[in-house]
Amino acid sequence: MKKVRIALVQMRVCGDTAVNLQTAETMIRQAAERADIVVLPEMFCCLYTNKAFVAAKEPKGGRIWSVLQKAAAENHVYLVGGSMPEEEDGRIYNTCFVFDREGQQIARHRKVHLFDIDIEGGQHFRESDTFTPGNSYTVFDTEFGKMGVEICFDIRFQELARITALAGAQVIFIPAAFNMTTGPAHWELHFRGRAVDNQVFVCGCAPARDENGPYISYGNSIAVSPWGDVTGKLDEKEGILYQEPDLDQVNSIRGQLPIMKNRRTDLYELMWKK
Repeated sequence: MKKVRIALVQMRVCGDTAVNLQTAETMIRQAAERADIVVLPEMFCCLYTNKAFVAAKEPKGGRIWSVLQKAAAENHVYLVGGSMPEEEDGRIYNTCFVFDREGQQIARHRKVHLFDIDIEGGQHFRESDTFTPGNSYTVFDTEFGKMGVEICFDIRFQELARITALAGAQVIFIPAAFNMTTGPAHWELHFRGRAVDNQVFVCGCAPARDENGPYISYGNSIAVSPWGDVTGKLDEKEGILYQEPDLDQVNSIRGQLPIMKNRRTDLYELMWKK
């Protein structure tokens, strides 16, 4: 068996970036006692509002990036650093930085699909008022194999997960912050769908729910197998979800149900335009 130990950190997020960074450091340290790969939630460093994104923006190498880099190195884990408002050349991106066990940055995923929705009787939000979209899919190497990263709204676009799987990812990590409108309706559905579609493990890491906050996270951090089974899920409260997926299941399930192999590439093809 080819197992990897994963920890999804569902932490509370408040309006003070320093407090959030301290919480993240503490929970990463706790998670590292039982995990090889630790994952933080989307916007773990600030509240989920456009105003907060602007206030917390930092370039690569700033305070937030440095805390993540140090935490990965000190705890000797791969760290999928949730996401943060990354500023570069006058633009702001919703960015996930990934670090290896020595604290070297090995990947950067900028959210490709921005969360612009207006649901009747429900949630209204426009990330594009603040963020610029990314323009690449993201896969990184570990001693366990290739892993992929998406951020939240990205999961709703099947093409991105398929491209990531075709690039070799066996696990797709998705820092996310679904809300109380979209979460109950689509959270588990999307994670199970992307896992079954691509026959990979899919893990979603969300902030804990704060009923008094300006944006109420659904929570429910989740792990799904290539067969579509929910192998673990939290509730709305702060906590850590530990999983030990057997990566050999990816090839095993693809052998039993050869979806990826039997794609009709003579009739259709998915391309990434650079």
